[in-house]
Amino acid sequence: QEIHIKEPIEKEVNPRLLPGELLLCEASTVYKYIQEDGSNRGTYGKLICTNFKIAFLDDDCASDDNEPQFKNKIIGENDITLQCVDQIYGVYDEKKKILTGQLRKYPEKLIIYCKDLRVFHFCLRYTKEEEVKRIVSGIVHHSQTPKLLKRLFLFSYASAAPNNTGKYGRNQTVMFDTLEDWRGELERTKGNVKYKAVTTNEGYRVSEKLPLYFVVPICVSEESILKYEGRGIPVWCWSCHNGAALLKMSAFPKEQDDSTSQMQKAFLDGIYKTISKPPYELLKTDDLSSSLPSLQDIQTAYTRFKQLFLIDNSTDFWATDVKWFSLLESTNWLEIIRRVLKKAIEVAECLERQHTNVLLIEESATDLCCVISSLVQVMMDSYSRTKSGFQSLIQKEWVIGGHCFLDRCNHLHKSDKEEAPVFLLLLNCVWQLVQQYPPAFEFTETYLTVLSDSLYVPIFSTFFFNSQHQKDTNVSGESLKTESGPFRFLTVWDWSVQFDPKAQAFLNNPLYAEKPKPEKSQRKTARFKHQRQLSLPLTQTKSSTKRGFFREETDHLIKNLLGKRIGKFINSSDEPPNSFREFYDSWHRKPVDYHGLLLPCIDGPEIKVWAQRYLRWIPEAQLHGGGTIATAAKILDLMEEVQSLQVKMDEEHSQVI
Repeated sequence: QEIHIKEPIEKEVNPRLLPGELLLCEASTVYKYIQEDGSNRGTYGKLICTNFKIAFLDDDCASDDNEPQFKNKIIGENDITLQCVDQIYGVYDEKKKILTGQLRKYPEKLIIYCKDLRVFHFCLRYTKEEEVKRIVSGIVHHSQTPKLLKRLFLFSYASAAPNNTGKYGRNQTVMFDTLEDWRGELERTKGNVKYKAVTTNEGYRVSEKLPLYFVVPICVSEESILKYEGRGIPVWCWSCHNGAALLKMSAFPKEQDDSTSQMQKAFLDGIYKTISKPPYELLKTDDLSSSLPSLQDIQTAYTRFKQLFLIDNSTDFWATDVKWFSLLESTNWLEIIRRVLKKAIEVAECLERQHTNVLLIEESATDLCCVISSLVQVMMDSYSRTKSGFQSLIQKEWVIGGHCFLDRCNHLHKSDKEEAPVFLLLLNCVWQLVQQYPPAFEFTETYLTVLSDSLYVPIFSTFFFNSQHQKDTNVSGESLKTESGPFRFLTVWDWSVQFDPKAQAFLNNPLYAEKPKPEKSQRKTARFKHQRQLSLPLTQTKSSTKRGFFREETDHLIKNLLGKRIGKFINSSDEPPNSFREFYDSWHRKPVDYHGLLLPCIDGPEIKVWAQRYLRWIPEAQLHGGGTIATAAKILDLMEEVQSLQVKMDEEHSQVI
C-alpha cells in the first residue's frame, strides 16, 4: 500500500499556551494519520502534553493561511483537553491494548479516543525512544490517573489569567446565586403567592448539598427544613400559568431502622397534608428512581451507543453499517431518551390539564429530577426556549441545583461507579425538540453541540463542581488570590471566550419565531427583530475540506435515515395510559403554537440520533459543502441582504418625508 508522507518540518513550531498552562512533555517526529480515505496518509509534527491539553503541532498550525474559517479560540483542531480524553490504546505488533498506569513496554502507535467522539492515531516509530517513553507515560498519567480538585487546570487558569471582573452581562443569564434572582423567577412565573425564597441555608447550616437560596411552599417552616438537612422538603422548580407547580424532593434513605422510618413517615405525612390544603392544588408524587432507568442503566446504554461512532477507519465504518439498526437498538440509548420524554409529557399533562402540583422524588434530587424538571420547563415555558432562558434554566436546575458534574463526568478519575451522562441525556432530549420544532427555539443544534463539548473545557467553572458549596469553599481559599485580588472563575455562558462573532452567529437560530408584541395598534412593517445579527459578520459559502462543526456538516438526509427505521425496534409494550394518549394525540392534532406548550413526538420513528454531534468526525457520513451549517450560512447571507435592503428602504422613506 502506498504511503503518502509529508516530510518532517525543519522550522520550530511553538505551542500557544494559555495563562497558567505549562508544557510538561513533548516528542518530535510524531506521525499523525489522516483517516479520511483509509490510506496511511498523514503528516509529521510534534506531540505535546501540558497541564491543560494534549496537542499535535505541525507546520499547518504554524501557518495563518490555513486557519479554518470557524474555530474555537481555546481548543484547536488538533487539541484534546485532558478532561476530554476517554480511553488511550497502544498498538503492539498490530494488536490494540488499553493503556493505564505504569507501562513496561511502549507502543509503536498511540490511539486516543475522545469524549467528543474524535479519534486520533499517532505513529511513534520514527520518534526517539526516550521521547516516546516521556510522551506516552506523560499523556497516560495526566489524563487517566486520579487527581485532586485543586490540580484541575481550572485553578491554574483562574490564578494566572487577568482578573475577570464579571463583565459578562448578568442581565443575559440569571445565575441564581442571589436571593434576588430567586425572587425574580418567582415573580416571572407568578409563583410568589404560594411560594417563598428562603435564606435558611446561608452559611450552609442546613446542608452542603443544598444551594444558599432556594424556594419552598410558604407554609413550610424553617424548623422543618432544618430537621432532616433538607430531606423530605418540597423544593420549588417552576410554576405553570394556571398556578400548578413543579416541585422536587430529596428522599429519605430506604434502609433505616423502624423507629427512624416511622418518624420520617410522620414528618412526610405532615408536609403532604400542609401542601395539600388551599391555596395549593392536588399533589401528585412521582418517584423517578422507580419510574425511570437507573443511572447505571443510562451509563451502560451510552457506553454501548458511543462505541458505534468511535470509528478507527473506513473499513470499520462499512462493516458496522451493514448491521447499523440492530446495533443501534441493542444499545437501548434511544429507548431511554423516549422514556424520559414520555415522563416529561406525563408531568406536563398533570400541570397543564389536571391543574395538579407534581412532586418529583429522587434520592438526592440532583440527577433525573434535573432532567425531567428542565424538560418540562422547555416544553411548557417559551422563555426556556430562548438562549438566555435556557442558560438560566441550566444554572437554576443543574449548576445551583447541585448536579454532581465533577462525579458524573468523572473529571477527576476518582470513581467509574459515579459516572453517568445525565446532562448529555438532557441535551439529547432537548435536541429531539429542537429538530422537531426548529422555529420554537432561539438557539440551534450547533449551540447544543458546542455546549456538550464545553463539558470538557476546564477554564469554566460551570461544569466542574458538585455543588455551590464546593465551588464557594474552593474560591474562598487563602491561596487562591491573584495580584489584583480574589479571582473569579469564567462562566461557560460567555461565548465570546470560545468563539468570535462569526462562529457565534451559528449558535442563534435565524428562523426563530420570535414572540409577537401584544400591542395590535402598533403594527409596523415586518422586519427582523434580532438587531445583533447586523453586527455578526457572515460566512463565505465555500466549504473547507476540513471536518468539524463550522465546516462541512452531516447531511440532513442521514439524520432522517437514522431515525425512520428505528420504529420497529422500539419496545412499545409499555403503551401510555388512555388519559395520557388522549392528551398527547389531541395536542398533536392541533396547529403548533411555537410560544405555547410543545409536546415532542415520541413514537418510535420520531426519536432520532443527534447526527451533528455523533457523526461530525466520520468522513463517510459527511455531505461535502452541505448540511445544517451550510444551510444556516445561506440563511444568514439572505438575512443580511434583506436587512441591508430594509435600511435602504428606511433611508429612502425618510428622505421622501
